[in-house]
Amino acid sequence: MTVDCSRTTRRRFLAGAAALGALPILSARAQATAPIMRAIPSTGEKIPAIGMGTWVEFNVGNVEALRENCLAITRLFLERGGGMIDSSPMYGSAEDVVGWCLERITDHGSLFSATKVWSPAGGDTAEQLSRSEGLWRSERLDLMQVHNLVDAEEHLERLFAAKAAGRIRYVGITTSHGARHDAMAEIMTGHPIDFAQFTYNILDREAEDRLLPLAADRGIAVIANRPFQRKGVFRHVGGAPLPGWAADIGAANWAQVFLKFVIAHPAVTCAIPATSVLAHMDQNMGALTGPLPDARLARRMAADVAGL
Repeated sequence: MTVDCSRTTRRRFLAGAAALGALPILSARAQATAPIMRAIPSTGEKIPAIGMGTWVEFNVGNVEALRENCLAITRLFLERGGGMIDSSPMYGSAEDVVGWCLERITDHGSLFSATKVWSPAGGDTAEQLSRSEGLWRSERLDLMQVHNLVDAEEHLERLFAAKAAGRIRYVGITTSHGARHDAMAEIMTGHPIDFAQFTYNILDREAEDRLLPLAADRGIAVIANRPFQRKGVFRHVGGAPLPGWAADIGAANWAQVFLKFVIAHPAVTCAIPATSVLAHMDQNMGALTGPLPDARLARRMAADVAGL
């Protein structure tokens, strides 16, 4: 199903950004502690710029100790201002573990639930949606995405219908493979999707060439997956000390450097690092406050890290 998408354009996006100049300027202290929020272009709803992925780390089955660890991770994420939790039926027991954790957290009002549908082997779109609602222990999920574009045309038609019926709030697509960028761009251009999820990090910047500008132009929110390149960015820098410019953006560790680079891009709505280590979650959420690099510093950051 292809439709004419008269949606938020780059001109309207920039006009809205210019209007922010009329708002009161926050004090330096308020800027340092206020969470970095990003608007979803299709509605203007704001969500925190750092989310949480669940691939691998929440696929722990029924092992009680591992579930308890996931609970501690989720609680810390929400306490530190986190919003979006992203999962998928392709992630083993992750959806069920997320739902189990949320049952045990009394206040998760900031939660933005995001999951996916995939191949017909998982049942049709409606069946998969119902299953995810049950696993998340939720009457309505915020965002449903087509996992890795599998059967995208069929799923999108049914997801748009579910959105129109009020069963979900947003529709999106995902990929974690650069080879699918052409297919992503085609859907982003031809369908009124709200979100596009793809890989973007300080070492893998392919999305800067096409997908990020296209998302900004079409008014599509961007979820940046693999912001740590599956730990590859940490292996790349090894034991190198933080560069001097890290202090300029309030980054106390490499995790915050990498995340602030990602969310500094104006087209990125949310980055979704995944971890099962509480100390690492604490570091990740530290990137949700403080200054971000401007475009010039971001280019320098990428060049300096690539040169290590």
